[in-house]
Amino acid sequence: MSMLRNITAGNPRSLLKPVFYTTLANLAGIVPFALLVEAARLIFEPFVHPGAMLDTTRLWWVCGGMVFSLFLLYGCEIPAYRSQFRSAYSAAAEGRARLAEHLRQLPLGYLNKRDPGDLANMMMGDFTMLEHGISHLVPQMFGAIIMPVLALTGLSILDWRMALSLFAAFPIAVLLVLLTSGIQRKLSARHMRAKMDAANRLQEYLNGIRVIKAYNLTGERFVRLERSFKELMRHSIRIEGLLGPIVLSAIACIRAGLTLMVIVGVHLLLGGTLDLFAFVAFLLVGTRIFDPLTTALVGYAEFRYHEQAGERIVRLLEEPGMPGDRQPPGGHDIELKQVTFSYRDKVVLKDVSVRIPAGSFTALVGPSGSGKSTILRLIARFYDPDRGTVTMGGEDIRGMDPEALLRKVSMVFQDVYLFQDTIANNIRFGCSDATCEDIEAAARMACCHDFIMKLPNGYDTLVGEGGCTLSGGEKQRISIARAMLKDAPVVLLDEATASLDPENEAEIQKAIDRLVHGRTVIVIAHRLKTVRSADQIVVLNNGQITEQGCHDELLSRNGLYARLWKRQQEANEWRLAT
Repeated sequence: MSMLRNITAGNPRSLLKPVFYTTLANLAGIVPFALLVEAARLIFEPFVHPGAMLDTTRLWWVCGGMVFSLFLLYGCEIPAYRSQFRSAYSAAAEGRARLAEHLRQLPLGYLNKRDPGDLANMMMGDFTMLEHGISHLVPQMFGAIIMPVLALTGLSILDWRMALSLFAAFPIAVLLVLLTSGIQRKLSARHMRAKMDAANRLQEYLNGIRVIKAYNLTGERFVRLERSFKELMRHSIRIEGLLGPIVLSAIACIRAGLTLMVIVGVHLLLGGTLDLFAFVAFLLVGTRIFDPLTTALVGYAEFRYHEQAGERIVRLLEEPGMPGDRQPPGGHDIELKQVTFSYRDKVVLKDVSVRIPAGSFTALVGPSGSGKSTILRLIARFYDPDRGTVTMGGEDIRGMDPEALLRKVSMVFQDVYLFQDTIANNIRFGCSDATCEDIEAAARMACCHDFIMKLPNGYDTLVGEGGCTLSGGEKQRISIARAMLKDAPVVLLDEATASLDPENEAEIQKAIDRLVHGRTVIVIAHRLKTVRSADQIVVLNNGQITEQGCHDELLSRNGLYARLWKRQQEANEWRLAT
């Protein structure tokens, strides 16, 4: 049952219709063989019993029945075909949507541990294997097993000795497959890992193509990609070279039953204990009965491989999402109490405590790697702290529904990502039911309406993936418009003006000033002049708060903040020597 659960990505009910209709079609496929046996009996009757007459009327009825069986088979195959492929593609489409939704609910920490290429390959490649398994493997395997069982039952009535000899080697074939299933699983797992690694390295190659070109790391010099492809080749050859003989040996065992049946039949026929009709009937059915069994054996080996793809998906779907079902309170004051957090084994925050009153403007400053961005991510509950608590309105956010909490938070990241869609729809991500007038109003407030109207199709202009057709400043302003449209009471700004030219920085600063008005605002800033007016400035270093206060207070203490301020003031006076 677990294998069926894996091959359907946790939805074995999707197999009910395909298996039912395929079994029905296989049962319909037995009718011509039954009629063929009856025709042989009628033809051989005068030879077995001298003096008996050939019943031509009955023989014509049998011929008519065979013609009718073709229409019956066609009528059963159509719903079988439709149910197989409809169920396969529906299960894959629903499974992909379910997995994408589940990924959205997982902590970012879990996703950061996974290779993006691995997840993309799982979403497309693994589900493609499940489509093939549901449409081509499982229904056919069930049908291929049911048909020989019915044939064995019918032939046993005719002559149990011949039936036993026909299927005598079948248990040996099954035992061979079962005893080597561990080897099959191990080889399949290694091949799948090699395939995942090759896909990951290819994704890495494509994502880093600019660096590869810049440093001439093309062709043979990009060793990791080449090595992963060769490793995949070796495992592909190994799995075919080792599994092939196992499957062929099992097929040989099954087909040996036909030889054994002929030997036994000749012996019984010469001994006078088997009539000619029974022998001919076994020859007619025996030559065809092993084709579905061969299909089932080959399908089983392929099924075990595809089942591992489903197992990977099921394991990911079983990963627990972020807990919490409570609605956030009305208050928007935020407090971190003795918070410690680590990325894997690296401690990023150590016993951090800070209170951010509702409606205040708080700036986080400090050297790179001091934990500033981590604090924002903990407040947005992208992660939960290892120790300590993060509260909003006096309540621990770990008990809150992550979706409901994020509705109260707007974030503007340093690295803006725009989806491959229109500018209007990218802004609309802040509020899915916003009107065109709402979008334009948010764009005007974010100082991006003018440049949008200069684009070929205005708000309906398509942007490239990630916003590659726009400049950094333009993308940043669109992200601010998105945050304005969301109109959340808490605003988190992660170095929104970093790495921008002075003109863009001035425009974005105007937009940010409008965005933060009347809200609880937490800003990460490297350019200290942008946060001089903050209600409080929190200085971090090595994951701990070293200073806290307003701009003038921190300057008077002559600590880390004062040194950072002094260096930036000196840097502003630098000039290139001629």
